[in-house]
Amino acid sequence: MTNRLTLADQLRESIEEAIATGDLPPGARLDEAELIARFGVSRTPVREALLQLAAAGMVEMRPRHGAVVAKISLHRLIEMFEVMAELEAMCSRLAARRMSKEELQTLREAHVACQAARDSDSPDEYYHLNERFHCLIYAGSHNSFLHDEAKALHKLLRPYRRLQLRVKGRVAASFDEHQAVVDALAAGDGESAGATLRGHILVQGERFGDLIAALAQVSAE
Repeated sequence: MTNRLTLADQLRESIEEAIATGDLPPGARLDEAELIARFGVSRTPVREALLQLAAAGMVEMRPRHGAVVAKISLHRLIEMFEVMAELEAMCSRLAARRMSKEELQTLREAHVACQAARDSDSPDEYYHLNERFHCLIYAGSHNSFLHDEAKALHKLLRPYRRLQLRVKGRVAASFDEHQAVVDALAAGDGESAGATLRGHILVQGERFGDLIAALAQVSAE
């Protein structure tokens, strides 16, 4: 039983990654037979993985149509980014007071890794390292409930956060914003860290238009 659940967890992560990269775009049908062939597993772990994804809100189970990748309306998406911005701001405010020297050093190292991805002009690589950077701040809040809520919403927004990083100039801007967050956390300035991280996440102004354009491009593919 334990092995099967472990396999289902691994499969869920693989499907999550395919959704985040756009390989399985919003609205895509998740055919059980195709997933079995694609990942070389049996039907049971596939069904378990789909149920886990449905519970997380990443997949919708439709009667007589099976599972499909959840399609989020633009209005709902903007609302989610608003909440994400506040959760991350709260995490950073707490992290400014609670992060240890060792945790702050680990965050700095994650930031340097992001710099290498920025310099190599690799938005997808930057995305993965960027995700680690944010998760370290969630952990640095030392509030387990807040950490779990932030990670859960972050996971739902993965495909859309990744899309934004493919907009020209966004990776460089993101890195500069990260630097300001690191500096504020190092100074113990929670208000500055929170305000910077909130602005880093919020989708507004030009970034709102960029997100719409990116979503339209995905829908047309």
